[in-house]
Amino acid sequence: MNKVYKNADEAIADIKDGMTLMLGGFGLCGIPENCIAALLKKGVKGLTCISNNAGVDDFGLGLLLKTRQIKKMMSSYVGENAEFERQFLQGELQVDLVPQGTLATRIAMAGLGIPAFFTPAGYGTEVAEGKEVREFNGKKYLMEMALHADFSIVKAWKGDTLGNLLFRKTTRNYSVPMAKAGNITIAEVEHLVQPGEIDPDSVHVAGIYVHRIFEGKNYEKRIERKTILS
Repeated sequence: MNKVYKNADEAIADIKDGMTLMLGGFGLCGIPENCIAALLKKGVKGLTCISNNAGVDDFGLGLLLKTRQIKKMMSSYVGENAEFERQFLQGELQVDLVPQGTLATRIAMAGLGIPAFFTPAGYGTEVAEGKEVREFNGKKYLMEMALHADFSIVKAWKGDTLGNLLFRKTTRNYSVPMAKAGNITIAEVEHLVQPGEIDPDSVHVAGIYVHRIFEGKNYEKRIERKTILS
């Protein structure tokens, strides 16, 4: 099975209106820049996007929000995006805010084939509305369902033609569990190499989880918020 695609446009070509996508990255760190640009150009609409955050106004998922291609966001942190705030307050965007640890675990459980789990996070808040509650050892827990997606889209530092992926430092964040939770996983990489060029002990995501891979280009790697210590 040939997993190598020419570019992002080919890799995302069959993503259709109304699909659910997982997009890796944390803030602007490790986001799949090429695939987001391809989705923007393709003009696919009505998307449900599962991502730790919603980018910023002129970069990342913020670009798809600006063109109204996203119908629903499932995220943990959205505080850097004014357009997100405007659409949410105007009732133009469906939003499911999920505690960060809960979001990560819901994604990981999908990859493990576990349909649901119990967590104390969110009990007694709006997060608990409509969810089953059980008591364990005198403490209340919410039942949270695993999160699946039609496509998982991640960006790695290096990958081989079999789909084995290697991430650098914190860029593995949500991308590693997301790569295992989609029906189809697309990986864009900075360096595409031949099998055997990645040390097996360094592989973060095994190729069995990756269906499509391509070498990206022109990465900006923006910083979401720069802090300078005096």
